[in-house]
Amino acid sequence: MPNTSRTVSDTIRAHFGGLTRAERQLADSLLDNYPVSGLGSITTVADNAGVSTPTVARMVQKLGYKGYPEFQAHLHQELEATLSNPIAKHDRWAANAPDTHILNRFADAVMTNMRQTLTELDTNVFDEVARLLSDRKRSVYFVGGRITGALAEYFYTHMQVIRPKTTLMSLNASAWPQHMLNMSRGDVLVIFDIRRYEADMVTLAEVAKASGVEIVLFTDPWSSPVSKHARHSFKVHIEAPSAWDSSVVMLFVIEALIEAVQSSSWAETRERIHTLEGLFEQARLFRKPR
Repeated sequence: MPNTSRTVSDTIRAHFGGLTRAERQLADSLLDNYPVSGLGSITTVADNAGVSTPTVARMVQKLGYKGYPEFQAHLHQELEATLSNPIAKHDRWAANAPDTHILNRFADAVMTNMRQTLTELDTNVFDEVARLLSDRKRSVYFVGGRITGALAEYFYTHMQVIRPKTTLMSLNASAWPQHMLNMSRGDVLVIFDIRRYEADMVTLAEVAKASGVEIVLFTDPWSSPVSKHARHSFKVHIEAPSAWDSSVVMLFVIEALIEAVQSSSWAETRERIHTLEGLFEQARLFRKPR
């Protein structure tokens, strides 16, 4: 039976190496327009992939599902989860919420998110992203959506102190072409995109990747469509007993990356902080103790 904490796409990728040529062709077809590509009848899915119906039946069983109906039921559950609006999420949590204080319920949810995220997070991916962000030959751009824009700004604010050549892109997609004009092959674009995924992000990712830009994606377990264009993705658990998703664990990963990048070049970062503090002093930005 498939791991229930995994998405169907995660399960397909985990089994990809053990699939036959026809099954790999089917897997590629399913992942190409995931999860919509798997929502049709078994015959339609087979025809779209150019394989036989028995191939579909065999592969879903190889993935651990009892049959195609169970496989498709998991896809429908994922689609429902990614499309849920704040009201639907609140009503679902309210119906299942234990009779304890919201602080305890929220803490339990956040700790569960932390455990699941850390269990699934690849430390090699983390280290590679830290290396990319530490490379001063590369410019680094940050962009987020309506809610995640705050996370992008937080990340950018710290990285701007640590290293030069950092840019925070506007939430307004009409301003993105000017930034794209300045991006060069090898630069890094950090994108935040969680459910309900923002359509403009995919277009941005497509154009950036075509220009040779390395994309780092922060998303949720169901995975933004941007993931197919990303070199590295952090799938962070975000469920909470609330109408809104939780950003706590995503912020944890961001802050860990900030420290990793800062530590990799502390001598240079220290000089930048020292200069910045002098500028704060001149601008009288902070109140001095008397």
